[in-house]
Amino acid sequence: MVDDPSDVDDVPSRMPVSGASLGNDVTTQSLLAGERNAKQRIRNVSFIIPTLNEYESIEELHTRILSVCKEHQIHAQVVFVDDGSTDSTWKVMQKLVENHAGTNHAGTNHAGTEAIRFRRNFGKAAALSAGAEICTGEIVITMDADLQDDPQEIPRFIQKLDEGFDVVSGWKQVRHDPLHKVFPSRVFNWLVSSLTGVKLHDHNCGFKAYRREIFDEVELYGERHRFIPVLAAARGWKPSEIVVEHHARRFGHSKYGFSRMIKGFLDLMTIYLLTGFSSRPLHLIGVGGMLFFALGGVGILSLSIWWVISRLIESFDPVHLHEKAIFYYCILAVLLGAQFLLAGLLAELVVARTHGPRDTFSISEHLSGIGRGAANQSDGEPQEQSS
Repeated sequence: MVDDPSDVDDVPSRMPVSGASLGNDVTTQSLLAGERNAKQRIRNVSFIIPTLNEYESIEELHTRILSVCKEHQIHAQVVFVDDGSTDSTWKVMQKLVENHAGTNHAGTNHAGTEAIRFRRNFGKAAALSAGAEICTGEIVITMDADLQDDPQEIPRFIQKLDEGFDVVSGWKQVRHDPLHKVFPSRVFNWLVSSLTGVKLHDHNCGFKAYRREIFDEVELYGERHRFIPVLAAARGWKPSEIVVEHHARRFGHSKYGFSRMIKGFLDLMTIYLLTGFSSRPLHLIGVGGMLFFALGGVGILSLSIWWVISRLIESFDPVHLHEKAIFYYCILAVLLGAQFLLAGLLAELVVARTHGPRDTFSISEHLSGIGRGAANQSDGEPQEQSS
């Protein structure tokens, strides 16, 4: 008989633990650890899908993306951007947003579907920029809405990013497109790789994966969307690529045309200047200025020596410089060289006044030990208190 009630409370704690109970505890701990590891494996990924008259394909694409994300423990946010569609694309988007609103919809690790509608067609770069502003994932994947990009490739993009790369571009090694689209694209890709030094086989591919921070540093407008890996590499981000499966178009028609090809080559010239000389324009303009100045100066000096010799030596016919066309060409070269140098200096002044400090570098990590010593000291030594 137990006289003290407190002893009754202590009895269970003094009882021996059975092997079955211990085994259940170990099993519970293992399950909890497994759940924690599963949560750690879940990746937050945002998908940006620009669309232009693609009402027939976006619902199927949405379903396939969510299916792949559910299978591979990916927490997905899907962002559609209607870039001025004239068909029922926006109505389909409204339906998808209404049916998939909320977080973790139907157990699919779905963070929700969102849609943005432009008042008119502003271009793919503007669509990607608008989508990036509302993305919440640590990884951003861009895809075309025509079902030519296979959502089954999504885990491979994430795996490549986990290898230490920051931008992963798809490479449609086998393309199911007409020749008039494939050949110019291959020429363009070769030019981009040669001029920029970013060796990718398919800069035009819209199927890419990025770390979210890249969109905070790269400004998109015009047709610059295809140059995001180049712009990111210029700021120190690491690009790579993977071979992806490419499907033939099932719905709609291609938006690719001759005007788009011309714009691409013009934008390439802009990107080359921006990535190579945006913070040092004098290095570009000044080289041409110095070359013209040197050629004109050497020419004038040579003609002057020739004129002096013709005056000193009687056997030489007198040289009349005003009758020599090359004399005027040399003067023109000197003037052009001086103007180039002045233009370069003015450009340097503009850059110095307009560029902020964040425009010239990109920080990868920041480690600091400040505060640790003070914290340890405060923990180890009692502080005096005022009475």
